[in-house]
Amino acid sequence: MINSLPMSSEKTENPLGYEKIPLLLKQFAIPSIIAMLVSSLYNVVDQIFIGQGVGYLGNAATNVAFPITTICMAITLTIGIGSASRFSLYLGRREEEEASKVVGNGFCMMVVFGTVYAVVVELFLIPMLTAFGATPDIFSYAVTYTRITTLGMPFLVIMNGMSNLARADGSPFYSMTTMLLGAIVNTVLDPIFIFIFHWGVAGAAWATIIGQVASGIMALLYMRKFKRITIRKEYFRLSWKQIINTAKMGMSNGLTQVAITFVQVIMNRSMVYYGAQSIYGSSIPLAASGIVMKINGIVFSIIIGLNQGMQPIIGFNYGAKQYKRVKATYALVICCELVITLIGVFIFEAFPRQVLSIFGKGDELYMEFSVKFMRTFLMLFPLGGIHIISSNFFAAIGKPLRGTCLSMTRQVLFFIPLVLILPLFFGLEGTIFAGPCSDMLAFIIVLIFIIKEMHSMKNS
Repeated sequence: MINSLPMSSEKTENPLGYEKIPLLLKQFAIPSIIAMLVSSLYNVVDQIFIGQGVGYLGNAATNVAFPITTICMAITLTIGIGSASRFSLYLGRREEEEASKVVGNGFCMMVVFGTVYAVVVELFLIPMLTAFGATPDIFSYAVTYTRITTLGMPFLVIMNGMSNLARADGSPFYSMTTMLLGAIVNTVLDPIFIFIFHWGVAGAAWATIIGQVASGIMALLYMRKFKRITIRKEYFRLSWKQIINTAKMGMSNGLTQVAITFVQVIMNRSMVYYGAQSIYGSSIPLAASGIVMKINGIVFSIIIGLNQGMQPIIGFNYGAKQYKRVKATYALVICCELVITLIGVFIFEAFPRQVLSIFGKGDELYMEFSVKFMRTFLMLFPLGGIHIISSNFFAAIGKPLRGTCLSMTRQVLFFIPLVLILPLFFGLEGTIFAGPCSDMLAFIIVLIFIIKEMHSMKNS
């Protein structure tokens, strides 16, 4: 038996149900934001050091390889957010044994699905990279980088999945520390492997997976530290019922990542095709778009951290039928999101060259296109943040179908058609404007969903 604290008043009197919302959000969101920022550093740090040590072709290679990591994150979020959402709802209903079963099954899912995915990638890597838009100039870089990083994917799934469960159990600081450990290891090893050992993109890849292994082991150790449940050995088994229920709850987050993968692939191929017809060529748009998307990912990691901090608060209180607290939490998170993203927009619009130069320098054509892409593609991304928060809101209250439908609107319903259609009329410029146009259209759908849901809770 894996022991935790005994069932007591500490487990039944959960502060999520009575503590002030701003204080709870501070306690849960700040560690989550730090953890997500740290997680985003895995890719950003690689981009910086590869850009300085290898050049923009190395950055283009990691951009082509990134959809493989995004698919892995789809698996991770489906399991991690799904398990954490069910865990929080069961705690709100005071069904601790069911919450324990969720944890045991969730961990088994992390191990099995993470390992299977790594094997599939290793077997089909060449056709996958070809499909993702690898050009002859960058293909060898992409293969080298991905062959190595794939080895760490089971640990990446465990790290993120267990971090979500630790947060839902009331240990956001442990969750943050888990993510922080890997990023520190990665950041320290990157310059050593790239500049001292001269391993190039292979050095960045080895630094990444060593950090993931360190974080994965620390996340695994939390299994003996759960505060609000007792986990028995018999709970560690795969149950089709549990798998389906967990997948339903995490589906909106997972499908969002899958949609992002399709967007990345289509975006990469559009950049190569229409870039070749422009003065920039095929490699400059591919590298520039990858850098801008990574920069965008830094700010969005803060939004996802807010999301994760929100999830246990909303999940517990919705399960306990304290709807006023649910609404107050959602409203506060939206306000925080707007402040953060508006600051981000100001920086991207006012100082694009300074931000881009962090990731290495290219010729004037490279910088010209990168600045144009950043200023245009990210101008309405505060609306994208509202879309992400609202999608996760529905998953947190146990309405995964609505969350899934909402999460698909921006990427599948709007962005993919726009990035295919607009370039037919406007060339390379059309791929740039697909981003803000889809942000605006998806925001309109979000308003409809949220207004209806808040009215429904008012009448409950």
